[in-house]
Amino acid sequence: MSENTYLKERNEKLAQKVVNALKKRHFNAIYCENAAAALSKVLELVTKEETISWGGSVTLEQAGITKYLCENGYNVINRDSAKTPEEKVELTRKGLLCDTFLMSTNAISEDGQLVNVDGTGNRVAALCFGPKRVIVVAGMNKVAKTLQDALSRARNVAAPVNMQRINAMAEKETPCVYSGACADCLSADSICSQIVITRLCKPAEKITVLLVNEELGY
Repeated sequence: MSENTYLKERNEKLAQKVVNALKKRHFNAIYCENAAAALSKVLELVTKEETISWGGSVTLEQAGITKYLCENGYNVINRDSAKTPEEKVELTRKGLLCDTFLMSTNAISEDGQLVNVDGTGNRVAALCFGPKRVIVVAGMNKVAKTLQDALSRARNVAAPVNMQRINAMAEKETPCVYSGACADCLSADSICSQIVITRLCKPAEKITVLLVNEELGY
């Protein structure tokens, strides 16, 4: 067997533990063998009649989910289609009242808690309240041992890497852009404005977590 096979076997076993932990916290949780299976599951869960939106997510892009929805006649609210900054803000606001909101998460603790760090807050706002349903797609690389480990991953791995991505599109002034490490900064460009721990899903099963046995996103 290859080393990758051993990793997948370990992740599959760990994923069952995490799925069960999420279910105890009233999430709907589903294991997906790979990104293609996650896309298929999303398409089972959504319809072309409902409105669908999403937060910025490398995971959704890598899994081909947002591209598929945009190209196959789904009723999407896509802020990236905006022609002006003002239109982008308006589409982002409309997305908070969609039927289904898609996103990833910065980290998941093994005991089933989601941790997210957000800049403008639209992603965590939708996670907490607004859309009728939220679907979270997360690779096994997002799983951390404890809640503290998940918080550390969100601040020290996901946020600095995402700042590199964002800085490549528009220059930003945060310490992590230059050092690669979180400095707990107060920069106006920081994407660590909101830190949200979702320890229970309420109402029950409003949030579906698709846990994917691949490395996706940051």
